[in-house]
Amino acid sequence: MGQKINPIGFRLGTTQDHHSLWFEEPKNYSEGLQQDQEIRNYIKNYIQENMKISKDLGWKVITCIEIQKEINLIHVITYLGFSNKVKEKRPEKKKKLAKEEKEEITKLQMNLHKEFPFIDRLTCDTIKFNLTFKVFKNPFENPTVLAAYLADQLKNRVSFRKAMKKTIELSQEAGTKGIQVKIAGRIGGREIARVVCFKKGRLPLQTVRAKIDYCSYPVQTTYGVLGIKIWTFEE
Repeated sequence: MGQKINPIGFRLGTTQDHHSLWFEEPKNYSEGLQQDQEIRNYIKNYIQENMKISKDLGWKVITCIEIQKEINLIHVITYLGFSNKVKEKRPEKKKKLAKEEKEEITKLQMNLHKEFPFIDRLTCDTIKFNLTFKVFKNPFENPTVLAAYLADQLKNRVSFRKAMKKTIELSQEAGTKGIQVKIAGRIGGREIARVVCFKKGRLPLQTVRAKIDYCSYPVQTTYGVLGIKIWTFEE
């Protein structure tokens, strides 16, 4: 049998970076990991429920949240992808959007301070949060955005073959050199679960230097949960 490995974990330190950057003593390491997970879950829930997004951008997807810890300070960088490309806007509209985004970030920072009153072990001071948001200019390069798009199509009962082909087309338009899309479960409401896989272009999974991104994404449909896996090859 073939031994499967997560493509991102396989390439950490070469083409992929860690999403948590900090140092902790072994006895406190598990506590630090738990803090990271709690912060990520809180930010994801807050953004999905409270943050207003312009209709021009469509629906939003959180692709990843990076956490960098310093003394008395935690940097949180949230990467967002939108279903529509970010277009150039008029200077007045840009200023208005920037002001709204700044207000939302300030609110989220205040809520994080209330929700997570962490104390630094060295200085015994309350740890502050510094939040930044980064938006992908070309969102369909990212497998998480592609998986969210495919999940949206499957929820709306679009034919799975049509949805998978459209996902591959969007990815290639964004400039990826290769893509593989896999869906598993009761596809199309069939009684027996199965796996369907479409592939196009190059996908050198065993080459460590190849920049391959990966995403696994569950989607709840009327006939059960489907699993989506997407691999993309950039360069």
